[in-house]
Amino acid sequence: MPLFSIQNFSVSVEENTVVHEFNLDVKPGEVHAIMGPNGSGKSSLVSCIMGHPTYQVEGGDVLLEGESILELEPEFRAQKGLFLAMQYPREIAGVTLRDFLYAAYKAQFSARNPEQRPLSPLRFNRHLEVLMEGLSLPKSFATRFVNQGFSGGEKKKAEILQLLLLQPKVALLDETDSGLDIDALKIVTEGIARLKQEQPETAVVLVTHYARILHHLQPDYVHVMVQGRIVKSGGKELALELEERGYADY
Repeated sequence: MPLFSIQNFSVSVEENTVVHEFNLDVKPGEVHAIMGPNGSGKSSLVSCIMGHPTYQVEGGDVLLEGESILELEPEFRAQKGLFLAMQYPREIAGVTLRDFLYAAYKAQFSARNPEQRPLSPLRFNRHLEVLMEGLSLPKSFATRFVNQGFSGGEKKKAEILQLLLLQPKVALLDETDSGLDIDALKIVTEGIARLKQEQPETAVVLVTHYARILHHLQPDYVHVMVQGRIVKSGGKELALELEERGYADY
């Protein structure tokens, strides 16, 4: 049984169908890259899977460990082990990153381990500082309001920080590489690699336009998505072909 399965999944926004009978099976530990031009439905796909209210499910199903998640609110999808790193992370004024992450951690931990107690605030803070150090983030970063005044690279590092902290079963990464310089891209991909090392069963579905992130993060499969459908699948060589020739053939 796949860890994560998208079955004949169709999505609409403002009465326009943007994902058409999409199918994808992801086994534990696999890395799948979904590539395609602007407007192909990649971000709509992962946003709808996570429960974004802008998108409507027109048909099909999404299964996590064999169970449908479509009737669950977004927070319960997250507690089941689904994670979305957003392309454009939102700002949350007045809430520090530390408080935000501690609330998310406690909710996730309590849902998965109802008979255990989560880390105390002091022990959590120490753990968080270790994770931030691995992403080249200063300790003061935790006291800033969520994404407020963050650079593009800082926002993406904050998303990877959440990923490392929550350790989901399936990570949906929506253009995590966009807006990153070479150094920031390396740090972000090292964070993803660290999660895979600590939790090998975690599956990753990476949405991207470009192959450059795949030079650092080895995919098991690369899929080309055009007009809401997968039109071709292959290995890393397919990403290199797209980098050289673009999407004109599709």
